[in-house]
Amino acid sequence: MVPATGQGVLHLFWRAPTPAERPVDAPAVAVAVKAAEADGVQVVPVALLGHKADLATMALGSDLWRLRVLQTDLRRAGLVLVDSYVSLTELSEYAKGLPAEMAEARLWPQLPPEGKEAWCFYPMSKRRNVGANWFTLPYDERKELMYEHGGSGRKFAGRVLQVVTGSTGVDDFEWGVTLFAVHPDDLKEVVYTMRFDTASALYGEFGTFYAGMVASLDEVLARVGLG
Repeated sequence: MVPATGQGVLHLFWRAPTPAERPVDAPAVAVAVKAAEADGVQVVPVALLGHKADLATMALGSDLWRLRVLQTDLRRAGLVLVDSYVSLTELSEYAKGLPAEMAEARLWPQLPPEGKEAWCFYPMSKRRNVGANWFTLPYDERKELMYEHGGSGRKFAGRVLQVVTGSTGVDDFEWGVTLFAVHPDDLKEVVYTMRFDTASALYGEFGTFYAGMVASLDEVLARVGLG
């Protein structure tokens, strides 16, 4: 199954098995990732901080069945799936007239970006509250608010790469936001700064945040005790 525009994005959050569970077969994990990459899937391994999960794999590919095979292969290798997020790369309704190069970067981002090892992911939606219903605003007003929001993000050019993917109809929230940054405090600063924009402060709702460090698969597995 292939999207008409863009590609699928699959965030998988894994934990190490307990002593009572089947141990992870690290070589099998590597084989699964290399096989997916050989089929054109980008796989970004992340060592996570905190108790929510031990590692994440962010996979981007045009064939959703191939993403499903990667998920199956990693599970068979002994990783335990604790959370996930499904989305698609997209051009938003506010991106009409975007230069071809910028449109290509949104639909087909090349990840991970060099020099940006700090990473976080969170889902978000726009509110439908009485008195703060994003979807009852006129298009021109929504577009102006999103331009303001985008302007705040562009102040972090070179420090932070933001990958926004659409998930309306395919997961619980409407967008997934993945940030790659030079320093971990860049992540904190960009999210804090953009929350003052009206589009976020009045209309934004956020899900669970995951944060960690991007590295090679071998290093991620070693750092989380599975290598």
